[in-house]
Amino acid sequence: MTKVLLIEDDTVLRENIAELLELSDFEVLTAPNGKLGLKSININIPDIIICDIMMPELDGYEVLNEVTKNNKTKHIPFIFLSAKTEHQDVRKGMNLGADDYITKPFTEDELVSAIKSRLAKASILKEKEQDNVHNYSEKDELINLNDLKNFFDDYGNEFMFNKGDIIYREGDHSNFIYLITKGAIKCHKLDTKGKELATSLYKEDDLFGYTSFTHNLPHKETATAIKKTTLVGLSILQLTEILKNNNKLAIALIDHLTDDLSHFKDQLLEMAYSSVNKKTANTILQFAEKINRRPNDPIKISRNDLASVAGIATETFIRTLTNFKNQGLIKSEGRNIVVLDIDGLKQIK
Repeated sequence: MTKVLLIEDDTVLRENIAELLELSDFEVLTAPNGKLGLKSININIPDIIICDIMMPELDGYEVLNEVTKNNKTKHIPFIFLSAKTEHQDVRKGMNLGADDYITKPFTEDELVSAIKSRLAKASILKEKEQDNVHNYSEKDELINLNDLKNFFDDYGNEFMFNKGDIIYREGDHSNFIYLITKGAIKCHKLDTKGKELATSLYKEDDLFGYTSFTHNLPHKETATAIKKTTLVGLSILQLTEILKNNNKLAIALIDHLTDDLSHFKDQLLEMAYSSVNKKTANTILQFAEKINRRPNDPIKISRNDLASVAGIATETFIRTLTNFKNQGLIKSEGRNIVVLDIDGLKQIK
């Protein structure tokens, strides 16, 4: 019998829902708050969790965070149950890894259908992940990053975002690792004064979103689409199995991460010791490479983002851009920057 854990602080509603589910042939466990809900999960792991958001002790978001951090429970389907219908609440729940969102009031059919649908999806995805990893490993060993990216294309989940959409927020748990098939991504953090600082840029064919390849750890930064973007993602569970079965790929991935670290070290050295002109020129070239198909296309990015990547004050950055315009290296089109002389920018010292 399918085991459902219902976490709901409203006693009457909790008892009514439990009765409805029992009449639909579910085994129902209940908890009046998030703290007791987590205790129940650890004692008797359910097949699916239905959880209210606004509760004492621990709210629904905190419960989901704890569930997704535990390797034994992170793949349990999780449905939020709440009267809150604002778009930001729905998005927050989904970004944290929730599978569905039911708003009060609801009908018995809506609840039961959501449960059955999520259980079926979880079963299919589990079988698919196991079959994909097994079948692909049986036929072709994954040796390098190109093989891994092909695996992403063949078996990954597709996600589409418009310009400005948030892929994940700082603090969200990293359920997926992504490959960019179209578009570009900016990762950023807030400093102590609340100012947004761009930390990295990713273009088509880049992998991103990894905090760990074996554990579900929180993201350390926020990722935002800076143009219309399509991603394919693999779950951490899937990628872990792939790496276990493909030692050469694991080594290739280590090499890739080592190259990334070397690149970041070079950036830090440049930010520390290069001239303002050199930092500014290199930042423009970096954005031109990451965002545009052709280097001469306009760079559709704010001056604040450019300045934060360059590691200099916005006012200083703007003055340097003015000097570059006077030298004929760039020109402005509204808020955008157009590169006129790439070779000239590369010669800046």
